[in-house]
Amino acid sequence: MVTEASPARGGMAAYRDVLRLPGVGGVTAVALAARIPATAVGVTMTLHVVLTLGYGYAAAGLVAAAVPTGMAIGGPVLGSLVDKRGLRPMLLLTMLISAGFWAVAPLLGYGWLLGAAFVGGMFALPVFSVVRQVLAAAVPAGYRRPAFAMDSMSVELSYMTGPAAGSLLTLWLGSATTMRVIGAGFLLAGVVLLVLDPPVRATGEGPRPPAPPVREWLTAPLVAALLAITAAIVAIMGTELAFIASLTGSGQAWAIAVVNAVWCVASLVGGFVYGAARRAPPMPVLLAVLGAATLPAALGGAWWTFALLLLGAGLFTAPTLAAGSDTVATLAPDRVRGLVTGLQGSATTVGIAVATPLSGVLVDTASPAVAILVCGSIALVAAGVSAVLLRRPRTGVVS
Repeated sequence: MVTEASPARGGMAAYRDVLRLPGVGGVTAVALAARIPATAVGVTMTLHVVLTLGYGYAAAGLVAAAVPTGMAIGGPVLGSLVDKRGLRPMLLLTMLISAGFWAVAPLLGYGWLLGAAFVGGMFALPVFSVVRQVLAAAVPAGYRRPAFAMDSMSVELSYMTGPAAGSLLTLWLGSATTMRVIGAGFLLAGVVLLVLDPPVRATGEGPRPPAPPVREWLTAPLVAALLAITAAIVAIMGTELAFIASLTGSGQAWAIAVVNAVWCVASLVGGFVYGAARRAPPMPVLLAVLGAATLPAALGGAWWTFALLLLGAGLFTAPTLAAGSDTVATLAPDRVRGLVTGLQGSATTVGIAVATPLSGVLVDTASPAVAILVCGSIALVAAGVSAVLLRRPRTGVVS
Protein backbone atom coordinates (compact mmCIF):
# COMPACT_ATOMS: atom_id res chain seq x y z
CA MET A 1 0.00 0.00 0.00
CA VAL A 2 1.30 3.45 -0.92
CA THR A 3 1.46 5.92 1.96
CA GLU A 4 3.05 9.30 2.51
CA ALA A 5 5.95 7.62 4.27
CA SER A 6 6.42 4.61 1.97
CA PRO A 7 9.56 4.72 -0.19
CA ALA A 8 9.13 5.65 -3.84
CA ARG A 9 10.14 2.97 -6.32
CA GLY A 10 11.54 3.39 -9.80
CA GLY A 11 10.69 1.93 -13.20
CA MET A 12 7.28 0.50 -13.99
CA ALA A 13 6.70 -0.06 -10.27
CA ALA A 14 6.38 3.69 -9.80
CA TYR A 15 3.49 3.85 -12.28
CA ARG A 16 1.82 0.76 -10.82
CA ASP A 17 1.99 2.28 -7.34
CA VAL A 18 0.34 5.49 -8.53
CA LEU A 19 -2.41 3.70 -10.44
CA ARG A 20 -3.25 1.62 -7.35
CA LEU A 21 -4.16 4.75 -5.40
CA PRO A 22 -7.94 5.18 -4.95
CA GLY A 23 -9.48 7.11 -7.81
CA VAL A 24 -6.26 7.83 -9.71
CA GLY A 25 -6.73 5.17 -12.41
CA GLY A 26 -10.28 6.29 -13.19
CA VAL A 27 -9.37 9.97 -13.30
CA THR A 28 -6.37 9.25 -15.54
CA ALA A 29 -8.60 7.41 -18.03
CA VAL A 30 -11.23 10.16 -17.93
CA ALA A 31 -8.51 12.77 -18.42
CA LEU A 32 -7.28 11.19 -21.64
CA ALA A 33 -10.80 10.89 -23.05
CA ALA A 34 -11.96 14.35 -21.92
CA ARG A 35 -8.89 16.14 -23.27
CA ILE A 36 -9.54 14.95 -26.82
CA PRO A 37 -12.60 17.22 -27.34
CA ALA A 38 -10.77 20.01 -25.47
CA THR A 39 -7.83 19.87 -27.90
CA ALA A 40 -10.19 19.69 -30.89
CA VAL A 41 -11.85 23.03 -30.09
CA GLY A 42 -9.31 25.31 -31.78
CA VAL A 43 -9.17 23.65 -35.18
CA THR A 44 -12.93 23.03 -35.23
CA MET A 45 -13.79 26.66 -34.46
CA THR A 46 -11.28 27.83 -37.06
CA LEU A 47 -12.72 25.60 -39.78
CA HIS A 48 -16.28 26.58 -38.80
CA VAL A 49 -15.54 30.28 -39.26
CA VAL A 50 -13.69 29.72 -42.56
CA LEU A 51 -15.69 26.94 -44.21
CA THR A 52 -19.20 27.50 -42.82
CA LEU A 53 -19.37 31.23 -42.08
CA GLY A 54 -17.12 32.21 -44.98
CA TYR A 55 -14.70 34.50 -43.14
CA GLY A 56 -10.92 34.64 -43.42
CA TYR A 57 -8.31 33.07 -41.20
CA ALA A 58 -7.68 36.30 -39.30
CA ALA A 59 -11.33 36.37 -38.18
CA ALA A 60 -11.15 32.66 -37.44
CA GLY A 61 -8.05 33.24 -35.31
CA LEU A 62 -9.94 35.73 -33.15
CA VAL A 63 -12.68 33.21 -32.41
CA ALA A 64 -10.18 30.43 -31.77
CA ALA A 65 -8.29 32.75 -29.40
CA ALA A 66 -11.45 33.85 -27.58
CA VAL A 67 -11.94 30.39 -26.05
CA PRO A 68 -8.50 30.09 -24.36
CA THR A 69 -8.66 33.76 -23.35
CA GLY A 70 -11.90 33.05 -21.53
CA MET A 71 -10.35 29.93 -20.02
CA ALA A 72 -7.38 31.93 -18.71
CA ILE A 73 -9.76 34.25 -16.86
CA GLY A 74 -12.24 31.61 -15.77
CA GLY A 75 -9.73 28.99 -14.62
CA PRO A 76 -8.78 30.60 -11.29
CA VAL A 77 -12.44 31.58 -10.66
CA LEU A 78 -13.65 28.02 -11.18
CA GLY A 79 -10.76 26.71 -9.11
CA SER A 80 -11.73 29.02 -6.27
CA LEU A 81 -15.29 27.71 -6.54
CA VAL A 82 -13.96 24.17 -6.08
CA ASP A 83 -12.04 25.31 -3.01
CA LYS A 84 -15.14 26.86 -1.45
CA ARG A 85 -17.96 24.55 -2.57
CA GLY A 86 -16.36 21.35 -3.79
CA LEU A 87 -16.01 19.72 -7.20
CA ARG A 88 -19.64 18.87 -7.96
CA PRO A 89 -21.10 22.42 -7.89
CA MET A 90 -18.40 23.54 -10.31
CA LEU A 91 -19.08 20.57 -12.59
CA LEU A 92 -22.83 21.27 -12.65
CA LEU A 93 -22.25 24.95 -13.46
CA THR A 94 -19.81 24.30 -16.30
CA MET A 95 -21.91 21.44 -17.73
CA LEU A 96 -25.01 23.63 -17.84
CA ILE A 97 -23.31 26.59 -19.53
CA SER A 98 -21.19 24.44 -21.86
CA ALA A 99 -24.24 22.47 -23.02
CA GLY A 100 -26.00 25.71 -23.88
CA PHE A 101 -22.97 27.13 -25.68
CA TRP A 102 -22.24 24.10 -27.86
CA ALA A 103 -25.93 23.69 -28.70
CA VAL A 104 -26.30 27.32 -29.81
CA ALA A 105 -22.84 28.12 -31.20
CA PRO A 106 -23.37 26.47 -34.64
CA LEU A 107 -26.42 28.75 -35.17
CA LEU A 108 -24.69 32.06 -34.39
CA GLY A 109 -23.33 34.64 -36.77
CA TYR A 110 -19.73 35.74 -36.49
CA GLY A 111 -20.16 38.63 -34.04
CA TRP A 112 -22.32 36.69 -31.63
CA LEU A 113 -20.05 33.65 -31.92
CA LEU A 114 -17.01 35.74 -30.98
CA GLY A 115 -18.63 36.93 -27.75
CA ALA A 116 -20.15 33.55 -26.96
CA ALA A 117 -16.79 31.82 -27.47
CA PHE A 118 -15.23 34.02 -24.80
CA VAL A 119 -18.04 33.29 -22.32
CA GLY A 120 -17.99 29.61 -23.24
CA GLY A 121 -14.26 29.52 -22.58
CA MET A 122 -14.70 31.12 -19.16
CA PHE A 123 -17.11 28.36 -18.12
CA ALA A 124 -15.58 25.47 -20.06
CA LEU A 125 -14.99 22.31 -18.06
CA PRO A 126 -11.41 22.85 -16.79
CA VAL A 127 -10.44 19.23 -17.30
CA PHE A 128 -6.69 19.95 -17.32
CA SER A 129 -6.84 21.81 -14.00
CA VAL A 130 -9.26 19.36 -12.36
CA VAL A 131 -7.05 16.38 -13.15
CA ARG A 132 -3.95 18.10 -11.77
CA GLN A 133 -5.82 19.11 -8.63
CA VAL A 134 -7.05 15.55 -8.08
CA LEU A 135 -3.55 14.15 -8.56
CA ALA A 136 -2.10 16.69 -6.13
CA ALA A 137 -4.73 15.77 -3.53
CA ALA A 138 -4.76 11.98 -3.99
CA VAL A 139 -1.09 11.21 -4.62
CA PRO A 140 1.49 11.36 -1.78
CA ALA A 141 4.30 13.84 -2.37
CA GLY A 142 6.90 11.16 -3.08
CA TYR A 143 4.82 9.72 -5.91
CA ARG A 144 3.73 12.89 -7.68
CA ARG A 145 6.55 12.80 -10.23
CA PRO A 146 5.32 9.61 -11.97
CA ALA A 147 1.73 10.82 -11.54
CA PHE A 148 2.39 14.11 -13.29
CA ALA A 149 4.59 12.38 -15.87
CA MET A 150 1.56 10.23 -16.78
CA ASP A 151 -0.52 13.40 -16.91
CA SER A 152 1.93 15.07 -19.31
CA MET A 153 1.98 11.97 -21.50
CA SER A 154 -1.81 12.04 -21.52
CA VAL A 155 -1.69 15.63 -22.73
CA GLU A 156 0.68 14.63 -25.55
CA LEU A 157 -1.65 11.83 -26.65
CA SER A 158 -4.64 14.16 -26.63
CA TYR A 159 -2.83 16.73 -28.78
CA MET A 160 -1.87 13.98 -31.19
CA THR A 161 -5.52 12.90 -31.42
CA GLY A 162 -7.83 15.85 -30.79
CA PRO A 163 -6.92 18.31 -33.57
CA ALA A 164 -6.79 15.52 -36.17
CA ALA A 165 -10.18 14.20 -35.04
CA GLY A 166 -11.68 17.69 -35.08
CA SER A 167 -10.47 18.46 -38.59
CA LEU A 168 -11.51 15.08 -40.03
CA LEU A 169 -14.98 15.20 -38.44
CA THR A 170 -15.47 18.74 -39.71
CA LEU A 171 -14.59 17.74 -43.26
CA TRP A 172 -16.78 14.58 -43.12
CA LEU A 173 -19.77 15.69 -41.05
CA GLY A 174 -19.64 19.47 -41.20
CA SER A 175 -18.58 21.96 -38.54
CA ALA A 176 -22.02 22.25 -36.90
CA THR A 177 -22.21 18.52 -36.18
CA THR A 178 -18.60 18.42 -35.01
CA MET A 179 -19.21 21.29 -32.59
CA ARG A 180 -22.13 19.41 -31.08
CA VAL A 181 -20.00 16.26 -30.82
CA ILE A 182 -17.42 18.28 -28.89
CA GLY A 183 -20.15 19.58 -26.61
CA ALA A 184 -21.38 16.05 -26.02
CA GLY A 185 -17.82 14.99 -25.17
CA PHE A 186 -17.53 17.72 -22.53
CA LEU A 187 -20.93 16.79 -21.12
CA LEU A 188 -20.05 13.10 -20.91
CA ALA A 189 -16.76 13.90 -19.18
CA GLY A 190 -18.62 16.04 -16.65
CA VAL A 191 -21.10 13.25 -15.93
CA VAL A 192 -18.31 10.73 -15.37
CA LEU A 193 -16.49 13.11 -13.02
CA LEU A 194 -19.76 13.71 -11.15
CA VAL A 195 -20.12 9.97 -10.62
CA LEU A 196 -16.48 9.44 -9.64
CA ASP A 197 -16.38 12.57 -7.44
CA PRO A 198 -12.61 12.27 -6.94
CA PRO A 199 -10.95 14.01 -3.98
CA VAL A 200 -9.77 17.57 -4.58
CA ARG A 201 -8.45 18.17 -1.07
CA ALA A 202 -5.77 16.13 0.66
CA THR A 203 -7.41 16.77 4.03
CA GLY A 204 -10.74 15.21 3.04
CA GLU A 205 -14.19 16.70 2.68
CA GLY A 206 -14.75 17.99 6.20
CA PRO A 207 -15.45 21.62 7.12
CA ARG A 208 -13.45 23.96 4.91
CA PRO A 209 -11.24 26.35 6.88
CA PRO A 210 -10.91 29.91 5.59
CA ALA A 211 -8.44 30.45 2.78
CA PRO A 212 -5.07 31.92 3.76
CA PRO A 213 -4.23 35.47 2.64
CA VAL A 214 -2.69 35.80 -0.79
CA ARG A 215 0.62 36.94 0.68
CA GLU A 216 0.98 33.57 2.43
CA TRP A 217 0.68 31.34 -0.64
CA LEU A 218 1.74 33.51 -3.61
CA THR A 219 5.42 32.89 -2.88
CA ALA A 220 8.52 33.46 -4.98
CA PRO A 221 8.96 29.71 -5.62
CA LEU A 222 5.34 29.45 -6.81
CA VAL A 223 5.86 32.41 -9.15
CA ALA A 224 8.99 30.64 -10.40
CA ALA A 225 6.98 27.50 -11.21
CA LEU A 226 4.28 29.47 -13.04
CA LEU A 227 6.92 31.43 -14.97
CA ALA A 228 8.67 28.20 -15.97
CA ILE A 229 5.42 26.70 -17.25
CA THR A 230 4.67 29.81 -19.33
CA ALA A 231 8.21 29.90 -20.75
CA ALA A 232 8.12 26.19 -21.62
CA ILE A 233 4.87 26.69 -23.52
CA VAL A 234 6.37 29.67 -25.37
CA ALA A 235 9.33 27.55 -26.47
CA ILE A 236 7.13 24.62 -27.51
CA MET A 237 4.30 26.46 -29.27
CA GLY A 238 6.53 29.14 -30.80
CA THR A 239 8.80 26.50 -32.28
CA GLU A 240 5.82 24.55 -33.60
CA LEU A 241 4.48 27.57 -35.48
CA ALA A 242 7.95 28.35 -36.83
CA PHE A 243 8.64 24.90 -38.26
CA ILE A 244 5.12 24.78 -39.71
CA ALA A 245 5.80 28.09 -41.46
CA SER A 246 9.16 26.84 -42.72
CA LEU A 247 7.75 23.60 -44.12
CA THR A 248 4.76 25.37 -45.66
CA GLY A 249 6.95 27.97 -47.32
CA SER A 250 9.22 25.31 -48.81
CA GLY A 251 6.40 23.20 -50.21
CA GLN A 252 6.69 20.49 -47.56
CA ALA A 253 3.39 21.06 -45.77
CA TRP A 254 2.55 17.37 -46.18
CA ALA A 255 5.34 16.56 -43.69
CA ILE A 256 4.02 18.75 -40.85
CA ALA A 257 2.09 15.86 -39.32
CA VAL A 258 5.14 13.58 -39.60
CA VAL A 259 7.45 16.02 -37.82
CA ASN A 260 4.86 16.73 -35.16
CA ALA A 261 4.33 12.99 -34.57
CA VAL A 262 8.09 12.42 -34.13
CA TRP A 263 8.24 15.33 -31.70
CA CYS A 264 5.28 14.01 -29.69
CA VAL A 265 6.66 10.46 -29.55
CA ALA A 266 9.97 11.83 -28.26
CA SER A 267 8.04 13.73 -25.58
CA LEU A 268 6.20 10.56 -24.58
CA VAL A 269 9.51 8.70 -24.23
CA GLY A 270 11.00 11.53 -22.19
CA GLY A 271 7.95 11.71 -19.95
CA PHE A 272 8.01 7.96 -19.33
CA VAL A 273 11.70 7.97 -18.40
CA TYR A 274 11.24 11.02 -16.16
CA GLY A 275 8.39 9.42 -14.24
CA ALA A 276 10.16 6.07 -13.88
CA ALA A 277 13.46 7.52 -12.65
CA ARG A 278 14.26 7.44 -8.93
CA ARG A 279 15.75 10.93 -9.15
CA ALA A 280 15.28 13.70 -11.65
CA PRO A 281 16.83 17.12 -12.33
CA PRO A 282 15.09 20.13 -10.79
CA MET A 283 12.59 22.14 -12.80
CA PRO A 284 14.95 25.03 -13.80
CA VAL A 285 17.50 22.56 -15.17
CA LEU A 286 14.86 20.77 -17.25
CA LEU A 287 13.59 24.11 -18.58
CA ALA A 288 17.12 25.21 -19.47
CA VAL A 289 17.80 21.95 -21.32
CA LEU A 290 14.47 22.28 -23.15
CA GLY A 291 15.42 25.79 -24.25
CA ALA A 292 18.93 24.78 -25.29
CA ALA A 293 17.69 21.68 -27.12
CA THR A 294 15.21 23.83 -29.05
CA LEU A 295 17.89 26.09 -30.55
CA PRO A 296 19.37 23.56 -33.06
CA ALA A 297 15.97 23.36 -34.78
CA ALA A 298 16.79 26.80 -36.22
CA LEU A 299 19.11 24.95 -38.64
CA GLY A 300 16.21 22.89 -40.02
CA GLY A 301 15.31 22.99 -43.69
CA ALA A 302 14.17 19.71 -45.16
CA TRP A 303 11.40 18.01 -43.19
CA TRP A 304 13.65 15.19 -42.00
CA THR A 305 16.12 17.68 -40.54
CA PHE A 306 13.35 19.19 -38.40
CA ALA A 307 12.33 15.70 -37.27
CA LEU A 308 15.90 14.93 -36.16
CA LEU A 309 16.70 18.33 -34.67
CA LEU A 310 13.52 18.39 -32.58
CA LEU A 311 14.17 15.01 -30.96
CA GLY A 312 16.18 16.58 -28.13
CA ALA A 313 13.55 19.21 -27.40
CA GLY A 314 10.84 16.55 -27.54
CA LEU A 315 12.60 14.38 -24.95
CA PHE A 316 12.43 17.25 -22.44
CA THR A 317 8.96 18.58 -23.25
CA ALA A 318 6.82 16.30 -21.06
CA PRO A 319 9.41 16.16 -18.22
CA THR A 320 9.56 19.96 -18.00
CA LEU A 321 5.79 20.35 -17.90
CA ALA A 322 5.48 17.48 -15.39
CA ALA A 323 8.11 19.09 -13.17
CA GLY A 324 6.18 22.36 -13.30
CA SER A 325 2.97 20.59 -12.24
CA ASP A 326 4.80 18.76 -9.46
CA THR A 327 6.29 22.01 -8.14
CA VAL A 328 2.93 23.80 -8.20
CA ALA A 329 1.26 20.88 -6.41
CA THR A 330 3.95 20.89 -3.73
CA LEU A 331 3.72 24.65 -3.13
CA ALA A 332 -0.08 25.03 -3.26
CA PRO A 333 -1.77 25.05 0.17
CA ASP A 334 -4.63 22.58 0.32
CA ARG A 335 -7.19 25.29 1.09
CA VAL A 336 -6.46 27.18 -2.16
CA ARG A 337 -5.34 24.27 -4.32
CA GLY A 338 -8.12 24.83 -6.85
CA LEU A 339 -7.26 28.51 -7.24
CA VAL A 340 -3.55 27.79 -7.65
CA THR A 341 -4.21 24.98 -10.12
CA GLY A 342 -6.42 27.41 -12.03
CA LEU A 343 -3.51 29.86 -12.11
CA GLN A 344 -1.38 27.08 -13.54
CA GLY A 345 -3.91 26.67 -16.34
CA SER A 346 -3.81 30.43 -16.90
CA ALA A 347 0.01 30.31 -17.05
CA THR A 348 -0.28 27.70 -19.80
CA THR A 349 -2.82 29.80 -21.70
CA VAL A 350 -0.68 32.93 -21.38
CA GLY A 351 2.22 30.97 -22.86
CA ILE A 352 0.09 30.05 -25.86
CA ALA A 353 -1.18 33.62 -26.19
CA VAL A 354 2.41 34.95 -26.20
CA ALA A 355 4.00 32.25 -28.34
CA THR A 356 1.71 32.37 -31.36
CA PRO A 357 1.80 36.10 -32.16
CA LEU A 358 5.47 36.45 -31.15
CA SER A 359 6.59 33.59 -33.35
CA GLY A 360 4.30 34.76 -36.16
CA VAL A 361 5.73 38.28 -36.14
CA LEU A 362 9.30 36.96 -36.12
CA VAL A 363 8.54 34.59 -39.00
CA ASP A 364 7.05 37.44 -41.04
CA THR A 365 9.71 40.05 -40.24
CA ALA A 366 12.80 37.84 -40.03
CA SER A 367 12.62 34.06 -40.54
CA PRO A 368 11.42 30.83 -38.91
CA ALA A 369 14.98 30.26 -37.70
CA VAL A 370 14.96 33.56 -35.78
CA ALA A 371 11.58 32.69 -34.25
CA ILE A 372 12.96 29.37 -32.98
CA LEU A 373 16.08 31.02 -31.56
CA VAL A 374 14.06 33.66 -29.71
CA CYS A 375 11.51 31.20 -28.27
CA GLY A 376 14.24 28.82 -27.12
CA SER A 377 16.19 31.70 -25.59
CA ILE A 378 13.12 32.80 -23.63
CA ALA A 379 13.08 29.39 -21.97
CA LEU A 380 16.78 29.70 -21.13
CA VAL A 381 16.35 33.13 -19.55
CA ALA A 382 13.25 32.02 -17.63
CA ALA A 383 15.18 29.01 -16.32
CA GLY A 384 17.75 31.33 -14.77
CA VAL A 385 15.09 33.57 -13.25
CA SER A 386 13.12 30.64 -11.86
CA ALA A 387 16.29 29.14 -10.34
CA VAL A 388 16.89 32.40 -8.46
CA LEU A 389 13.28 32.64 -7.28
CA LEU A 390 13.25 29.03 -6.09
CA ARG A 391 16.16 29.80 -3.76
CA ARG A 392 14.23 32.59 -2.04
CA PRO A 393 12.41 31.87 1.22
CA ARG A 394 8.79 30.75 0.87
CA THR A 395 7.37 34.09 1.86
CA GLY A 396 4.66 35.89 -0.05
CA VAL A 397 5.57 38.19 -2.90
CA VAL A 398 2.34 40.13 -2.37
CA SER A 399 2.23 42.31 0.72
